[in-house]
Amino acid sequence: MSDSPASAQHTKPFIYETPNSKALHFCIRDIQSRMRLNDPYALALEYTRTMMGFLLFKPQPRSIGMIGLGGGSLAKFCYRYLSRARIQVAEINPRVIALREEFHIPRDDARFIVLQSDGADFVRRSPGRFDVLMVDGYDLEGLPAQLSSQSFYDDCHEALQPDGTMVVNLQHGAPGSNEHLPRIRRSFNGSVLVVDDGEESHSVVFACKGNALGTYRLGAIRRPPDLDPGAASQLLAGFALIASVLKDQRG
Repeated sequence: MSDSPASAQHTKPFIYETPNSKALHFCIRDIQSRMRLNDPYALALEYTRTMMGFLLFKPQPRSIGMIGLGGGSLAKFCYRYLSRARIQVAEINPRVIALREEFHIPRDDARFIVLQSDGADFVRRSPGRFDVLMVDGYDLEGLPAQLSSQSFYDDCHEALQPDGTMVVNLQHGAPGSNEHLPRIRRSFNGSVLVVDDGEESHSVVFACKGNALGTYRLGAIRRPPDLDPGAASQLLAGFALIASVLKDQRG
């Protein structure tokens, strides 16, 4: 079947499979997503586990927006383990969406939907909608301009509930990466925490519309009340890292 005009303008992803995993790529040097074949809902990449650290600040989200589907690791995890949350995912590339069954991404239902949509349009149309907004919208060239402008981050702020949290994956060395963090700080009035993941290739940025960074109580890490203990075990190291960085930031 030939590509439609809408598909032809987007990079065609490919799948690289090993005996233990399946990965989504736009080019061989960069991995977009990895799935363990024996545990498709696990978070196989460390930065994704760090991104789930929003649960420290928003432990019982009811509405989650995501920009970027990829292989669906974060979408699947939230769908399975945050059973009270409604999840909307914006993915601009129809060729990525077409691979959703390859990566066990659930079908659309009453609380989960994948939209073929530009992420900037998605947040612009969603004022006050989300408890959590997750931004991981990289393509072959990096983070697209429309997903890294000052107006985009302003719109992300407006798309959140008054106590909502945005979490952004920033890849080290990506074009324009030095400009993203100052823009996020401006949009969120400095209520920002930056956590470098253990793989040293990503920074995960938590930006809070309210004062969650200031009111979070440091101490023993508490498992979010709705989260399955097995799922929580994947996240505890990331939780501890985030709490450590927050402690250092408070001085």
